[in-house]
Amino acid sequence: MNADTAPLAHVVDDDEAIRDALSWLFRTRKLPSATWSSAEEFMAAWKPEWRGCVVMDIRMRGMSGLDCAELLRRNGSRLPIIFITGHGDVPMAVTALKRGAFDFIEKPFDDNALVDVVSSALEEDARLTLQRATREDTTARLDQLTGREREVMVLILAGKFNKVIADELNISMRTVEVHRARVFEKMGVRSAVELAQQLTVAGLYNSVAPAEE
Repeated sequence: MNADTAPLAHVVDDDEAIRDALSWLFRTRKLPSATWSSAEEFMAAWKPEWRGCVVMDIRMRGMSGLDCAELLRRNGSRLPIIFITGHGDVPMAVTALKRGAFDFIEKPFDDNALVDVVSSALEEDARLTLQRATREDTTARLDQLTGREREVMVLILAGKFNKVIADELNISMRTVEVHRARVFEKMGVRSAVELAQQLTVAGLYNSVAPAEE
């Protein structure tokens, strides 16, 4: 089976009836999906660039869902994982949640509840994918800043006016204006608000901006 890099709900279950039911359910709810008959089959095809989420039985013949999830994490996958569990597997699923699983659904599952969880997982993956891309771009832009430009940027993020920045850094207001313009240009923004938003989306704001007093 081939899967492209478009977001998919990957159903991994050794029960053909469950695979067919979930494939039909997701199709009727316009959620793109792919099905896999075992964890081994899924892992043989898995690629790091895949996006979406994994809906996986926690107990399967051969490699279990828990073992598959651990292997995915070791290989660098950040796909949200939703476990399908039987009643006796709930403690195991709770342990999986503590290790980073997105959620679990207990059999017999409610269709609407499962679709809601899968939709949330797909949204989370999209958010994290955007954050990673933005983080890489923003980090590269930050690396272009000189030491002085970074000092000015921190004070800009603190909401300080040019005159205050000039006094704190013992430089002229004109020099502050030049540094501010260069910071905005290098970061690809037009204002302090855009700069703060960019750093927030990238998950870098707290590591760059001054701590509140």
